[in-house]
Amino acid sequence: MDTKIIFEIIGYIGSALVLISFMMVSVYKLRIVNTLGSLFCVIYGFLIGAFPTVVMNLALVAINVYYLIKMMNTEKNYDMIRVSEDDGLTKYTIDLYKDDISKCFPGISMDFSGANAAFVVCHNGKPVGITLGILKDHILDIKLDYSIPEYRDFSIGNFLMDNLIHENIDKLIYRGSDEYHKAYLKKTGFVKTGDHYERTL
Repeated sequence: MDTKIIFEIIGYIGSALVLISFMMVSVYKLRIVNTLGSLFCVIYGFLIGAFPTVVMNLALVAINVYYLIKMMNTEKNYDMIRVSEDDGLTKYTIDLYKDDISKCFPGISMDFSGANAAFVVCHNGKPVGITLGILKDHILDIKLDYSIPEYRDFSIGNFLMDNLIHENIDKLIYRGSDEYHKAYLKKTGFVKTGDHYERTL
């Protein structure tokens, strides 16, 4: 393959990654993808001798790395509110994000009337996560464990694991789709057992 074409491919990859990053809702993911795109653009700039492009993209990489480190070292202060499954805040949160919930959990039933335990996680007064399930004999069978797009950095999950134990819960069971959640389940300590996941608190 011609060297010039290889250089152009590197440049196109960098540009594509930068553009894709701006379509992401999660600021954390945006900065990671943007950093990767900027690094490709740095390489491209060096290869073609476009040093203004190199300088600009190195600056973008430095800015992204700075804020990524800051985000990782900044502890979010969450509040967990125990509510009922038909509570107004619960219904409002589910209705507001119902389309995203359906995308995150393919095939999920949006009828949570059988749930007898519900928790809303708030950050600075804003509902950012919701967990619903059936609680029996200190075991919570989770029907929904959802975080809004901007807060999908595992911090809500870790917060829940630390606080659900204070709600008379000893074990969590998740039987839903894991299509998009294997990393989350692993990160928060769930272990696959047969056709479901379990996590002892």
